[in-house]
Amino acid sequence: MERRGLLPFVVTAFFAVVISLFAFSLMDSKDDAPKTQTIPDGQSKSNDSDITNQVKNNIKGNKAKVNNSIDNNLNNDEDSRIDNNVTNDIEVNVDVNVSNTIKNKADKNQDSGQTGNGNENENSGIEDSSGDKGAKNDQGGKSEDDEVVWGVDSASLTTSDLLSCVQENFGSPKVWGRYLGDKEGVSAGITPQEAEFLQSNDIKLLVIWNRFNEATGIENGQSEAKAAIQLAQDLGIPEGVAIFADIEPNYPVDSSFIEGWYQAMEESPYHPGIYGIFDKEQALTKSFSQAAAKDSSLLENTFIWTAAPNAGITEQEQAPGYKPEAPANSLIAGWQYGIDAKACNIDTNLFNKDILDVLW
Repeated sequence: MERRGLLPFVVTAFFAVVISLFAFSLMDSKDDAPKTQTIPDGQSKSNDSDITNQVKNNIKGNKAKVNNSIDNNLNNDEDSRIDNNVTNDIEVNVDVNVSNTIKNKADKNQDSGQTGNGNENENSGIEDSSGDKGAKNDQGGKSEDDEVVWGVDSASLTTSDLLSCVQENFGSPKVWGRYLGDKEGVSAGITPQEAEFLQSNDIKLLVIWNRFNEATGIENGQSEAKAAIQLAQDLGIPEGVAIFADIEPNYPVDSSFIEGWYQAMEESPYHPGIYGIFDKEQALTKSFSQAAAKDSSLLENTFIWTAAPNAGITEQEQAPGYKPEAPANSLIAGWQYGIDAKACNIDTNLFNKDILDVLW
């Protein structure tokens, strides 16, 4: 009877201990409850986006036509980065056509970076070059209309009548080639008043030196350059302007004259330039190439204004595509594509837009 009386108390005590332990465990678990951190609006980050595009074309042969197109479209990414890199390494002999088009669109981005939208094109082994800086095609997908400007050159003094003749019959030139000093029976020299008149009409002057008939000998080249430099300074032509030696196809020419012209010009405040028919069969082209082989800086720093090929006089709107002929890797300034207009005493030209920086 006494043992039966104790049993209920033992059971009750057991359950009391179990309940107490359970209660303490619940209290301790509060410290382990999940913690929630709220990020203020505008600081939260959505999905990050990194896009890397690399295109490399290696081409060898006689002709090459390369079209690269990259279109990246990012929407609602707050942290994005786009890297584009297009490299064209082209070794051909005749015809090169490179077009690179890159479009990046990133909408509603708070932190987006677009880098490396670069086009690197290298052409080698080309005998005749066309485009900006000889055989180096660096147009980045732009059309030739974005890269060239139309202009004229004339042996006549520029008057309002001559300018009106050009504008009414041909177009609106951005460049006008004129001569330093008179050459009897050939050309009238530019005057300060004429220069001011052209510049007031938003036309830049390309400066030409033609007061010689023989382009041979290093001392002769230096002497002609020094005479051109002196007259340019007398006219107030600012430093940094290019002066072009006019070497006509009937002139005797050798590499020594070109070396002398270049050396004297490089020592002056002006840049060296040469005008002539740079057809690959011409003596001028061969002489220039020989001079450039002796001194690579001559090739890199002498502006070439070529009259090859002859496509004929046109109006500005009918000008041919920009395809001048010049020594490989030379610094092409422009192309006199048509000579001896009938309506006005001018020749018609296309010039690289970059040449505007070294005109008067």
